[in-house]
Amino acid sequence: MMRTGMIAAVVFVLAHFAMLIGVTTPEKFYFDEVHYVPAARQMLEPVMPQPMLNPMHPPLGKQFIALSIHSFGDGPLGWRYPGVLFGSLAIVAVYLCGLALFASQGPAIAASLLAFFNQMLFVQSRIAMLDIFALTFSLFAIAAFIHGFRRERPHLWFALAGIGVGLSIGCKWSGLFVLAVCIVIVTMVRLMQSWRTQFADARPEDWYRPDLWPDFRWWHFAICFVVIPAAVYLATFIPLYGFSFPDILQAQRRIFSDNTTTAIAGHTYMSSWPSWPFLVRPVWYLFDKIGDDRIAAVVFLGNPLILWPALIAVAICLRDWIVTRRVDAFLVLAFYFGPYLAWALLPRTLGFIYYYLPAATTASFALVYALNRGGMPRWLLWVYVAAGFVGFAAMLPISAAFIGTSMATFSRLMIFQNWI
Repeated sequence: MMRTGMIAAVVFVLAHFAMLIGVTTPEKFYFDEVHYVPAARQMLEPVMPQPMLNPMHPPLGKQFIALSIHSFGDGPLGWRYPGVLFGSLAIVAVYLCGLALFASQGPAIAASLLAFFNQMLFVQSRIAMLDIFALTFSLFAIAAFIHGFRRERPHLWFALAGIGVGLSIGCKWSGLFVLAVCIVIVTMVRLMQSWRTQFADARPEDWYRPDLWPDFRWWHFAICFVVIPAAVYLATFIPLYGFSFPDILQAQRRIFSDNTTTAIAGHTYMSSWPSWPFLVRPVWYLFDKIGDDRIAAVVFLGNPLILWPALIAVAICLRDWIVTRRVDAFLVLAFYFGPYLAWALLPRTLGFIYYYLPAATTASFALVYALNRGGMPRWLLWVYVAAGFVGFAAMLPISAAFIGTSMATFSRLMIFQNWI
């Protein structure tokens, strides 16, 4: 436990330092900061002005931005520091997930490095948007759930997962996707147990076992995955509305209406969910001319050296789950496909590749799983991590605005016509 805590602290400090460098560039709002920073400013007023800004999302993420503005001032550092903090915590959460999945420090550290180098998490941690907050809480929830999944008494760990998803939903409703995955997994296991299902050649590493969680009752399930998430989520509205149930209920109706309305108008950078894993259409967060042949650019794209091979790794996980029923392959698949394919069920037609961020982050587990299978040389995983770093470093001119780049370099990095 001491060793895990020390490694987690080192991971946090290194990630925090790397993400903080140059975060105040640009010194103006860029991309969706124009929505969330004014909403956070509004929360600092003695009396909440009307109309409320950005009512389509829950308040917790905006409250973090407001607290940072109060602490560090109403400037770029105040706007973006919460993203840096939570991005660093997200890398720690990936490490804890890897430890719960692989029960080994090396693969867990490799997973955290791949998540950092995939470019998506790095870019999203340096902008005042809500996605990084929801992602971080979801990752801690996933770590708790995976840890509890393998235990005879998962009660405490499942309750911690419930707290995590409640906080995630309090930042953005996309946190519901991880909660849904947890509910589906537990329900499926319990249904199979009620049908007295068992494998003829049962193994300890099977994803399903008839003796799983013998003392976990239906009311434990309701408390962990319904009562706790709902209570935590609703508590995030109390600073805004007090204990006024009608006002809190009206806020939920507004969020539901705004997030389920089919969008008709197009957007320059919109893309559909089937295209996200293939990095077909990036989002240009920032593109500013800063000199005769110098530009400041932030492109949310993803590291092709990590996210394209991840699709092969996911296929390997799928093969192993079907053929050998491995529990680690099953959990990797669940938390990759769940937060991703949920977007296919929503009526919204307006989508962006940054919605793929949670699945892209958990894809690092699939890569570690595929490179850490029996018979694979240990050094291969670290060679691949090094290759991921090379791709990340090559993309830094379009990932961090403070670096700046030339139009020639920008054009070289925009390999495909549809990236422009």
